[in-house]
Amino acid sequence: MKKLVIATASMLALIAANGVFASDIYKWTDEDGNVHYGDRPDGQPAGAQPVRVAIVSHPTDPARVSAAVEARSKSRAAKKEEEAAAAAAGPSKEELQAEAAEREQKCNTYKAQMQQLVTSRRLYREDENGERIYLDENETIAARERVENQITEFCGS
Repeated sequence: MKKLVIATASMLALIAANGVFASDIYKWTDEDGNVHYGDRPDGQPAGAQPVRVAIVSHPTDPARVSAAVEARSKSRAAKKEEEAAAAAAGPSKEELQAEAAEREQKCNTYKAQMQQLVTSRRLYREDENGERIYLDENETIAARERVENQITEFCGS
């Protein structure tokens, strides 16, 4: 008999708790046009018309979640393998051509700069105000050495 009372009390507690968790949700708009949500139809400002929101919830299917995680993991692994294979194969023909074109463009730019460094009477740089600051002899030599190093790097000579 005592077990029956405990079982009945437990069932009533579960039913009462289920009612708390399964309460209704209401939605209303205030006079400023802001949307609000609440668990009681009363307490809204005057003129607000609460509307019961139908909320549908389904339990999570562990097998489906596990399958999705496994599929995502396999996809990532396959992508990493593809990237590793591409990296091991080396750069493509298009990448090599693009790199060669970039090196040639930089080579030409630095050769033009060297020509200017050699033929200019006085070299200068501009400060943050756009005013010219003329280089002394040591700064000119350092600038020529920097451009020569760039020519060696990009032109190969």
